[in-house]
Amino acid sequence: MIRFVVALCALMLIALPAAAQTSAPAAALLDALTERPDLSPLKTVIVARDGAILAERGYRGNRVTDATNIKSASKSIISALVGMAIDKGLLQGPNQKIAPILKADLPASPDPRINDITIGNLLSMQAGLGRLSGPNYGRWVASRNWVRTALAQPFDDDPGGQMLYSTASTHLLSGILTKVSGKSTLTLAREWLGPLDGFRIGAWDRDPQGIYLGGNQMAMSARSLLAFGELYRNGGRTASGVQLVSPTWIEASWQHRTISRFSGDSYGYGWFAREIAGETVHFAWGYGGQMLYIIPSLDLTVVMTSAESGPSARNGYRDALHLLLGEIITAVKAAPETDG
Repeated sequence: MIRFVVALCALMLIALPAAAQTSAPAAALLDALTERPDLSPLKTVIVARDGAILAERGYRGNRVTDATNIKSASKSIISALVGMAIDKGLLQGPNQKIAPILKADLPASPDPRINDITIGNLLSMQAGLGRLSGPNYGRWVASRNWVRTALAQPFDDDPGGQMLYSTASTHLLSGILTKVSGKSTLTLAREWLGPLDGFRIGAWDRDPQGIYLGGNQMAMSARSLLAFGELYRNGGRTASGVQLVSPTWIEASWQHRTISRFSGDSYGYGWFAREIAGETVHFAWGYGGQMLYIIPSLDLTVVMTSAESGPSARNGYRDALHLLLGEIITAVKAAPETDG
């Protein structure tokens, strides 16, 4: 597997007023987290409401401006780029078939079902192809051609069937974006999301053909992840009013399409959803506990980054982060919006 190197250069800071709406309950809650053994992998937390940071903390020497590997939380960024490519006319829409775009990498004698896979199937993890995450991830990224290997997997279900979580599906989207635009996915992210103050991608792994890894191994700071989350919370508009992602695409991305058999969460186009503390939460989730939560009903965006050395689902850490979010939601709801 390609070695991931976190960028050492400082990432740009998000243009949110860091202390404009300091919330005493939220700040006190974040201060107390250092004493929580269930949250020992936690690196940073940022809580923002309606465009202003209520509280932010770095733990154990980490800072909210440090680059971190956001892992599969980057799948939500790939989803945004796909939506933007559709708006720009580079892609037809979620129902577009992928085989004509990737015909050069199709197997010599493909299963005919490969002709039925759509852009939307890749986004919702319903392509039907065998999974190349988890125990299969290592052999996939050790292959000579990641796109070709992904397309050559046997079908475990029909396209549009059950959710089969696979980073290979998101990587196929990165390959598709590269082909239809003639530019790298990193270049597209920098050009299309460039007007978003504070958004910056640092290091990002590529496959042997030079395609950036769709859905993993992307370096961003917690502040940069917050900038992206704020874009979605604000209906795809920047703080200055520039429309980057269409509200229609955000709605489509957050729409329930399938259910994760691992967590029971709803899944749309690169976004999970569940109810926490009585509120509907849309979230990006990366290995180890890299979390971007958006709670539209409260105009709330929360970022949590964690050490990437261990899983977050099997050991209960992900659930601890969800519980922490519940505490944050409760604290925010209990405090006046003008607190402080």
